[in-house]
Amino acid sequence: MKIDTPESAKTPKKAANKLSAERPWWDTFPWWGVLILVILLWMGWQIATQENYDMAWDRIIPGLRITIISTLQAFSIALVIGLLAGLGQLSRNVMLRNVARTYVEFIRGIPILPLIFTVAMILVPETTAAINGRLDAWFGWTFDLSFQMRATVTLALIYGAYMAEIFRGGIQSVPPGQTEAGRSLGLTRRQSMNSVVLPQAMRAIIPPLGNDFIAILKDTSLLSVLGVLEITQRARQFSASTFKFREGYFVLAFIYLILTLSLSLLLGVLERRMSRDRKGQR
Repeated sequence: MKIDTPESAKTPKKAANKLSAERPWWDTFPWWGVLILVILLWMGWQIATQENYDMAWDRIIPGLRITIISTLQAFSIALVIGLLAGLGQLSRNVMLRNVARTYVEFIRGIPILPLIFTVAMILVPETTAAINGRLDAWFGWTFDLSFQMRATVTLALIYGAYMAEIFRGGIQSVPPGQTEAGRSLGLTRRQSMNSVVLPQAMRAIIPPLGNDFIAILKDTSLLSVLGVLEITQRARQFSASTFKFREGYFVLAFIYLILTLSLSLLLGVLERRMSRDRKGQR
């Protein structure tokens, strides 16, 4: 006895076969990754085998420590500022809401380089002078911020404004019913935010925060305008003293590519792990 198969049961298989026929493997293969890998291998080979490139590497690589430390410091401070400003924009207090919004719009409206000079050369010296006057009178000691820390704080203030928008958007992506459910269980508004809303919002918040971390890493190159001896400043010094501009900036580009591509791969792995439950994976 022959049983007719419903037409609807055949459709998904046909559609899958049609899709595979339309998109062969070579069309979806990440050729860009192969090209980047080839470029990195070629750059690494040049550095390892060419004496001038090896000399540039030895002069530049000690600045990597300052680059990484400045990145971590700026990102940590910006994370706190962004969270506070993001929550402030959602506050019911009209003063907090407007102060947070003013900060975000003001910072986002000024380029990074002028802000670095303004903070490092004007705001920090004047603020520390006012504070040190009190500290000297009361406790007999003063403090001062290095140019590295001044520029790091500036990066944190700048990216804090962008992270504030990330936190605000992530929190608003959680359905209002989640907050109402928390309140119905007897939680306060703050407890509902900390225990119910923020944990759910992190899925939407973490990927763009990872992108900002990579952006901060690249923007630490701006610390060189204040003479901070990170890798960009060391490349400038090497190139200016030896007139080997090709070697100096070639090595600098190689180091930044290694750092940013490694972080991008880690971020991609994190995003896939966070989206497992959306695809029904365990």
